[in-house]
Order: sequence, then C-alpha cells, then structure tokens
Amino acid sequence: MAGAIASATASMTALAQEAAANGDIPPAEGTPAAAGSGLTRQVFAPVDFARYAPKNAYDMLAQVPGFTIRDNEQLRGLGQATGNVLFNGERPSNKADDMFTQLSRIPAGNVERIEVVDGASLDIPGLSGQVANIIYRAGGLSGQFSWRPQFRAHHTDPLLTRGDISLRGRSGEVEYEASLSNLESARSGAGGLTLIRNGAGDVVERRDDVWDTHYDTPKLAGRITWDPAGDTVANFGGHYQRKYDRYREDGLRVAPGLPDRFRTVREKSDSWNYELGGDYQFGAGPGKLKLIGLRRFSREPYALEVVTTPADGSTVTGDRFAQTGDLGETIARGEYQWRMLGGDWQLSGEAAFNTLDNVASIAVLDPSGRFVDVPFEGGTGGVKEDRYEGLLSFGRKLTDKLSFQLTAGAEHSTIVQTGVNGLQRSFFRPKGSLTLAWAPASDFDASLKLRRRVLQLSFYDFLARAFLNDGNQNVSNNELRPQQDWSVEGEINKKIGPWGSTKLIFIYRDVEDRVDIIPVGNGEAVGNIAKSTAGAVNWTSTFNLDPAGLKGMKLDTTFLFQKSSLRDPFTGEKRQWNRFTDTVIEAALRHDIPGSDWAWGANAHYTHNQPAYRRQEVDRIWEGPVFADVFVEHKDVLGLTVRATVANILNARSRRDRTVYTGVRGASPIAFVEDRNRMIGPIFSFSVRGNI
Repeated sequence: MAGAIASATASMTALAQEAAANGDIPPAEGTPAAAGSGLTRQVFAPVDFARYAPKNAYDMLAQVPGFTIRDNEQLRGLGQATGNVLFNGERPSNKADDMFTQLSRIPAGNVERIEVVDGASLDIPGLSGQVANIIYRAGGLSGQFSWRPQFRAHHTDPLLTRGDISLRGRSGEVEYEASLSNLESARSGAGGLTLIRNGAGDVVERRDDVWDTHYDTPKLAGRITWDPAGDTVANFGGHYQRKYDRYREDGLRVAPGLPDRFRTVREKSDSWNYELGGDYQFGAGPGKLKLIGLRRFSREPYALEVVTTPADGSTVTGDRFAQTGDLGETIARGEYQWRMLGGDWQLSGEAAFNTLDNVASIAVLDPSGRFVDVPFEGGTGGVKEDRYEGLLSFGRKLTDKLSFQLTAGAEHSTIVQTGVNGLQRSFFRPKGSLTLAWAPASDFDASLKLRRRVLQLSFYDFLARAFLNDGNQNVSNNELRPQQDWSVEGEINKKIGPWGSTKLIFIYRDVEDRVDIIPVGNGEAVGNIAKSTAGAVNWTSTFNLDPAGLKGMKLDTTFLFQKSSLRDPFTGEKRQWNRFTDTVIEAALRHDIPGSDWAWGANAHYTHNQPAYRRQEVDRIWEGPVFADVFVEHKDVLGLTVRATVANILNARSRRDRTVYTGVRGASPIAFVEDRNRMIGPIFSFSVRGNI
C-alpha cells in the first residue's frame, strides 16, 4: 500500500498488547544517565518491567513509556540504519526478520538493561530520534514458546497453527539461538451482498459472495555469535521458510434477463525462500572494520483462476493467470569506523546485485473444460540491477545539549531488462543526510533530519500482469525508475512527569519519480510520476493514570494525519496517492489490577485510506469503520501467561466502493458502480506463552 510515508512512526499496536502487568509496582520511568554522559539518556533495568511479567525483550520494550518501535525501512540493499532498535549496540545485518521477531527471540532473563537515547548522538550513521539499545547476554540454555489460536464466528476456518518456539544459550565465547515460528499465519474471511448499479443509480446485478484465506509461513531460523574479548565479534545466521497462501471465493450473481451464475475464484501462492548472512568486525588501525555479506533467494509460483458457471447449463467460461518468479539478492558491504577531530567517522561501501526471472501466462477455458494458453506479451522476462554505493559520515557533539551527524555519498546502478523490448539503463544518484539532536533538559529532546532517499523497486512491476478478478491488466514498462525523495523529519519527545510521556513526529517528502499507475500506449502500467509531495503529523502518547487514583491503569493513544498530492497522469487533476492512508486513530486502555496477576484492557483502531486510481476506475477498499477488542489476561497460570481476546466487537465490515467508467475516468460515462458490504463478525483468540 502506498500510504505509509510515516513508516518511521509505525508501531505494532496489537502485538504490544500481548504484554500486560499486575500493577504492584509504579509505572517504570527509567533512570537518567549519570551527569556528564552527554545528551539525555534513559536506562531501564529488568526490575522496571517486573510488573509486566515479560517473557522476552519485546514484552519489555513495548512497555517503555512513549517509545514506539520503528522497523527498518525497505530501502535498497542494507544501507545505513533506519530502524530505532539496536542489539548490544549494533544494528542487525539481516533483512528478513522484523524488529518484533528479533526482539521476541531474546528471553527476558537475558536482558541486562535497555538504554533509550537520541540516535544522532550515537556512532551509527542513519539513526535519528529516540533509539533503544537492548543490552543482553545469554547464560545457560533457555527458551520460550507461544501458541496463539484464533476462531471466527463466520466464513473462516479455525487458526490452530500460529505459534513459535525458540532456544538461546552460550558456551564460552559463542552464543547461539534457534527458532521455529509460524506467527505470521492467518485465517480471514467475509461474506455478504454486493450491489452493481448503472450510471443512473439503478441496481442491475446482485452478488452474494463468501471468501476466506489460509495463510501459513513456517520459518526455521538460527544464529551464532562469536564474541571474544576486544573489538572482534562475528555473527552468522540464516533461515529457511515456506509460505502457503490460498484464497477462495464463491458467489452467486443474479441479474434481470440473465441466467443465475455461480462464480468461483481460486488463488494459490505457495512459495519458499531462504536467507544466509554474516558479519565480522575487528580492530584495524585506529578504528574498526566490519565486513557484511548477505544472500537471499525466493521462488514464488502464483496462480489465479476465475470460473463462471451459468445455472441454465450454458457454456462455462473462465480465465487463468499464472506466473513463477525467482528473486535473488546478493550484498557485500564494508564499514570502517574511527574517531578523529572530536567525532565519529564511518566510511562505507556496498555492492548489491538483484535479479528476477519470471515466466507468466494467461489461459482461457475452452468448451471442453480445458484451459488453453493465449498470447500474453510482456509477462515473461527478467530484470537485473547491479548497484554500487559509497558513503562518508561524520558525527560529533557540538555542546553538551546539541549534536549532529552528516552523511554524504552516491550510488551508481545499472538496470537490465530482458524479454520484450529489453533495455539497459544506468543511473548516478547522490545520497546523504544531515541530522541535528537537541536535548536542553532531562525531560525534553528534539531532532531534525534532512535526507535524500532512493527506494527499492519491485521488479515484478516492470512486467505485464493480469488481475482477472477485476478485469484489469498492467502492460510491461521498461522505463520504470526507482522513486527518490528529499525528506525532512522532525521528532519531539516530552515527559510529563508521573503522568507519562508524549511524542510528536513531522515528516515532509518532496518526491521524484513517484511509482503509480500511468498510461503506457493504449494500456496502463506501473510507472513514474515526475513530481509529488506528501506530509504527515504523528502524535503518540502514554498516559499513566496512577496519579489520578486509577492504580495500574494506562492509556496509549496515536493520532496520525497524512496528506499527499500529485498530478493525475490520466486526467491532469490533482489528487492524493493511490491507496494512501490519510488518517489513523488508535487508543489502548490497560488495567493491571494491583496485588494480582490479572489484567484487562480494550483497544480501538480507526483507519481511512484513499482510493486506487486506474485509467477507467476509482476503487476504494477498506474495513471498518472501527475495529475494537477487549482482553483479559493472567500472568501466572502454572508459570504461563494466558490471554483471551474478543476482537471486532463493534462489527467492522469489509467494504468496497468501486466506480468503473466506459473510457478514461472523468471524461467518460459511468459503466457501473460496485458497492460491497460484507460481514466479518466477531473474532475470538487465545494465547499461551511461557518459558522452557
């Protein structure tokens, strides 16, 4: 989805609720660093989280007042750090695991402390705003597990396979971990009426559809760290993962003058992937050299079939789109750090090689019931990009309250596309950033960051693709370029004493080559829009209600407002980005009952997004208007943490509002309007978490 320009503010709100408390200890505020340590720093010890009975590092970090976990941005290669979590002072050198996964593998008993400091004051280029450093060390063998089944009242099979298990230990200078996880698994579904109206507003067709999904992603992962005395440290890790993704939709379509039609949609995307990577850091001359290597590969078969069967026995019709893509990425990176002129320097170089080989086809159901291939130009081909990057960064304190970090460099890339109208292009792009961090008081800090970004492309977007369920198709586009932008990002953090803390983030992006749907020949494709802009304001707060006499109760709130603008390539009018999320409002209330192991809470979430725009349609899909849930939790059931949740208690529904025109929208009459309103129903979930 195109809406997340404020990805720097992204949080795992629902998962954060997995860590509640018993309320025996006042809310943790952290202890300031000792005088003379420079910019304001908070240090949280394990005792500060005792009330939450945490099982892992994520449970602990999720309870740091005012801190919001920000995952790494999906930029090109490894690049500089973009998230806001460090592990023993180092950024992770993998791409496949999000912050939640990595934090969840560290048992709470291994965590020695959590330090929160402004990123610009550290010696790791790219960091800004509040950054959490998880200081941990494994002892003897320990582990943890969870099982999180889910049941829905309507249209969906039970989810019984969601869970994980991990082990971590140390032997001398070697620390190791292993895990088996299926936490991303899901079952979802909805059912109900869709009304099709003509341009005059008359109902011309009624559809009654039910859909459901099965999604499982079992992943086996491991990691070994060698950490002898001195500057030397080495990491090696990897994973192997299978993904099973099935979508099924069955419906009845009724229209005056036509026979009733039964329609089935079957989508299958069973894939596998692996990642292998490592890094080796050692002292070299006046500084430290880190060498990083990474290899990723994914095989991604996909098939979609749509079949319509008339009730009167007339000819069955159908279409099938299928493709198999092989995606690969190889990265070699070096970073040399040293101190000079009173500050921290880093010289980095990176080479990244990305490839896609894809074979695609379209077939039509013939009268005998067999799918027969038809020509599909532009769907089969390959894309390769070779990219080289060099950056030099320098950061230092200007005063005890002010620090800065400056990075400058460039990248050179060559993109080669094979297949129909194959093309080779080369690009040279400057990159860099300037970050200022200011902490005038122990309860207030602010940062400002200006940077030049180059985003990663989906290589599939170069190639043609069919969307049979909606009757749309993208043609190929060899001229696609990576999106670039100038970004200004500001963050203000203010503690409000025993009441909690509040954070305000501002983001503005001046974008070149925005990736969107554009006209190509007589069709449409993924392409670039020369200029566009976007801005965001995100306000998050944690309010501890103990001072109001509500012991053990707290309220977390989020208000995100975003606005984007571009010139529509089909109509010339100004509009927002495709599927841009413009509003998010969240509130989470938690009560950890004092003197007990019981906790309960409620959460509500509202999101509004913009439509998707194509040549002949405007299409908005959403669920809501408000998702809400309630939970109750006990933290010591034979040593286990057990939670029961009832979600969607306000009956949020699956909605769609799609307007299709006979020609270019805005200049042609309406062909039809699709009004979907499907029931999701209540969702019941249960979780059991414990230590091994």
